[in-house]
Amino acid sequence: MRFVITGGGTAGHINPALAVAEELSQRGHEVLFAGTPSGLEATLAPKAGLPYQAFSASGFDRARPTTLISSSVTIARSACQARRWLKRLQSDAVIGFGGYVSIPVGLAASWSGVPLIIHEQNSAAGLANRFLARKAAAIALTYPQAQAGLKTTRTVHITGNPVRPSLLGISREEARQKLGVGEDAQMLLVFGGSLGAQHINQALLSQAKTLMERPDLHVYHITGTRDFKTTYDKLALQFAAVETDRTDVSICEDICSATVNARWHLESYCNRMGEVLAAADVVISRAGATSLAEISAIAVPALLVPYPYATDDHQTTNAKAMVESGAALMIRDSELDSPRFSELMMELLNSSRLRDTMKQAARVSGSANATVAVAELAIAAAKSDAMPD
Repeated sequence: MRFVITGGGTAGHINPALAVAEELSQRGHEVLFAGTPSGLEATLAPKAGLPYQAFSASGFDRARPTTLISSSVTIARSACQARRWLKRLQSDAVIGFGGYVSIPVGLAASWSGVPLIIHEQNSAAGLANRFLARKAAAIALTYPQAQAGLKTTRTVHITGNPVRPSLLGISREEARQKLGVGEDAQMLLVFGGSLGAQHINQALLSQAKTLMERPDLHVYHITGTRDFKTTYDKLALQFAAVETDRTDVSICEDICSATVNARWHLESYCNRMGEVLAAADVVISRAGATSLAEISAIAVPALLVPYPYATDDHQTTNAKAMVESGAALMIRDSELDSPRFSELMMELLNSSRLRDTMKQAARVSGSANATVAVAELAIAAAKSDAMPD
């Protein structure tokens, strides 16, 4: 079978899409990816070995109503282009993972009679999936709460959030060997999603000296591209690094990295999350659905900091589900500058009993089977002639 996968904008949409693409490819199906010309997906999908087709798509600014017109024109034009492309491909199904680009490709599938499957990663459905739900042959959700935002008569499937099979294929021992972290050491992983999290970076910097007083602790800190240089400079100053000596820093257009001292490693973006998650004892992270799925699938104890400006505050809803399962602790962004942040972080680092309890809870509620579930749903929809009204 030939599948087209579409989605983009952030890693939260792209990584689950790549997970399902990998699963379908391993089953012998042909998979192509449709995204925007310059979004993150335009880099990640070809790196994953997927043929890539670009279509323009953009959102609109609610403060500037005229942008709705220009956005609609762009999407309509791209939908027509995508329809012609799908006709040439003779695709068996289209799978959408959200982001504005999934609207024109999803519309093209609907117009062409190609089964459309959509997957919603978050607890509150995004605009693209809300728009496409009525046209979908099958709908998959990570969280049951997302169904409230979808208008559909179709059966909704609660699958969890797909995680790349390759992410799960590395052991703690192998990961630590690759990262240069001893088996008896502790490792704290900190990241804020594909676009970074400035406030988390700042809060962590305030605890840097305290953390480095722990002789067995390694910190793997993913800053986000925009905040990398600022974070490096502040850490270097704290650790009394010589400003002109930057032989340990790699600056490039794609990924920047630095080892500020022997146990604090910085990266602007991480393309080996399987390794760093497998090696970590504790994670501090935002609560995007993809991050939570990966953390849960590998069963790493987590301190979650929901992004407070996410649509419908969906990251808080995401985080609460994981906290209620016993797999994570949560702190609000507004509390990062309070003593509570340090207290919760140190509690996780100090208590092996707490970490073991959280690992077990994560294993029970993990997303390891979500990738297979979504792939099989897509295959079933492609084999069926039934289409939504």
